[in-house]
This record gives sequence, structure tokens and C-alpha cells, in this order.
Amino acid sequence: GFLGATIAYAFNRGVNRGLFSNEAGQGSAPIAHAAAKAEHPVSEGMVAILEPFIDTIVICSITGLTLLSSGVWNEKHQNDFSFADLEIMEGGLSEDADGGRLFNHFNNQGWVNSESLVPFQGELAVKEGRIKSEATVLHARSIAEDVVVSDNEGLFSGVLLIQKGRLQETTGITFSGRSLIHSAPLTAIAFNKGLFGDYGQYIVAIGLLLFAFSTAISWSYYGGRSVTYLFGVKYVNYYRVLYVIGFFLAAIIDTTIVWTFAGIA
Repeated sequence: GFLGATIAYAFNRGVNRGLFSNEAGQGSAPIAHAAAKAEHPVSEGMVAILEPFIDTIVICSITGLTLLSSGVWNEKHQNDFSFADLEIMEGGLSEDADGGRLFNHFNNQGWVNSESLVPFQGELAVKEGRIKSEATVLHARSIAEDVVVSDNEGLFSGVLLIQKGRLQETTGITFSGRSLIHSAPLTAIAFNKGLFGDYGQYIVAIGLLLFAFSTAISWSYYGGRSVTYLFGVKYVNYYRVLYVIGFFLAAIIDTTIVWTFAGIA
């Protein structure tokens, strides 16, 4: 039922993100700890225990409590839509009247029947940035409001080709409006509403910078050790080139795509 599906989804996402947070049971952290020079194995073990405690129990708990207590997690905010999170459906949908259908659609729990949402197919008419076709824009698991379509020259007027609810040509096109958001932008807004006011977003930015830098270094080392074991030390430089290229690509690709790829990997 609904409760079971909710618990299963929360468990799945929690384990997924928890694994990324502290690598518990993944077997990657021992690569670094095995190379450490310590007076006694227990001291290095304490360091290994301290890492997930600070990262997950402290940092993640503070972040989660801030998101929940601020209330921003279920509020719609003005943002530029990511095309990986963007869907266009036939007709006018309402979160009150179509809540059940939306839930099934977002969680892939409904088979195709008369109650399923119908993806928009064909040409989407837009005039001065406003969608004129009978369609509903979904973004980040919510119905988008006040949607504006722009191109490089300003408000867009014309038609956009939509196939199975997805925009086919995204070059130079921007969808913006009010919708739910996620990831770092949501966390920044939550911290802005807290004790530190407008400075909260800078705390998030600095935290992201430090975590990203440490992750880049550690996973480069893990990968290098793995390549050395599998193929030999002479292939490490090739791996490092691919790693740097992948790192830059991940910085510009939509975060939803990155998370999906990481979850599969």
C-alpha cells in the first residue's frame, strides 16, 4: 500500500545516499587506511570510525534537520529548470485533483491505463515566453507554476518539438518558474532561513567546496590503487587523464544525470 511504498522508497534513497556519504561497507576507505603509517592499528581504526561519524551523524543530521525545520523542502521556489527533471504532460493537471496519479507517475508505480498521465506529443506552442498549448510542465516531482520559456534573445515565441513528454532540442532554450528543488540549491535556501540569514548560503558553498575537494583527492587515489592492482602502475597516468576529464564533465552535466549514473555504478 501507500505506507509500504513510502517506507521502501525512503529506505532505498536513504541507503543510497548514506553509502555515498560514508562509504559504509563499500570497501573503498580501507585502501587509504591500509597505506597509513600509524603506531598501532587501533589508532587508525579510530580515525576510520571518526570519519563517518562526523560526515553522516553530525553533518547529514544537521542538514536534514535544517531542511525539515525550515519547511523549504515542500515549498516551490523560483529556479531554472533542469531538462533531466523536466516533463511535459497533456492537459491541465492539479496537485489536489490529480495527486494520486502524480504520485504513481513520479514513483513509477502505475501501469498504463486510463488513469495514467499522458506525455505531451507534438509541437508545443509558446508565445512571448508563455505556453499556449494545453499542457502541464512537471519539474522536480512537482507541477511547475508561472513557467517562462526563454532563448538566447529573450522570451521565446514559436513551437518546440516534444516527444514522449521530453523536449527534443534544448540548445539555447531555458525553462524557468516555480517548482520544488533539490540538492545544493535547496540546502542553501534552508540555511538562509536559519540563524545565519543570508550568510547561510556561503556556509553551504564552503562546505561543498571542501567536501568536493576531499572527494576528488580520495577517489583519485582509490582509482589509482585499483588500476595499479588490475593493470599495473604504467596505466595509472591514463586513468588520471580520464578521471580529470570525467571530473570536469560531472561539474557541467545536470546533477540528476550524475546521481543516476553514480547510483547505477
